Amino acid sequence: MKRIVIVFVMLAFVFTFVGCAGMSRTQQTTLSGAGIGAVGGGVLGAVVGGSPLVGAAIGAGVGGAAGYIVGEQDSGHRQRR
Repeated sequence: MKRIVIVFVMLAFVFTFVGCAGMSRTQQTTLSGAGIGAVGGGVLGAVVGGSPLVGAAIGAGVGGAAGYIVGEQDSGHRQRR
């Protein structure tokens, strides 16, 4: 079970950076944040003895929200210039 989770998380991480070619800055940061959050949450969930899947899901949500906020703030600064 752990191997499947690790492979899934790693594939999600790789596809996060490969699929960002035609996206806006906000979309890129949201997707990158979700991918990084999923990996971090999955690892943290496995380390503390909890469920890696739950950790990955929570990490993806938090990371995606943080990435969206950062992307929106960045795009707001670029439009004002």
